[in-house]
Amino acid sequence: MPRKPRMYMAGVPCHVIQRGNNREACFFSDQDNQFYLECLQEACERYDVSCHAYVLMTNHTHLLLTPSCPDGVSKVMQSLGRRYV
Repeated sequence: MPRKPRMYMAGVPCHVIQRGNNREACFFSDQDNQFYLECLQEACERYDVSCHAYVLMTNHTHLLLTPSCPDGVSKVMQSLGRRYV
């Protein structure tokens, strides 16, 4: 059974956690971190989402995002998932 869609509200900050597959490492070098941050910045600019804070751990990330439209966070995370693999 699929999960229920997440609901985001425009202008309301949300905490997003993204984990590696089976909680495995997703960052192995400083270049990986830099590329992820570049992808994040481009996606946030494209979908008009403000990124207030981020923490990059070896196997997961924490993001504090505020969308300007309800589907902004979903679009940013989808873009990150497609570009950073």
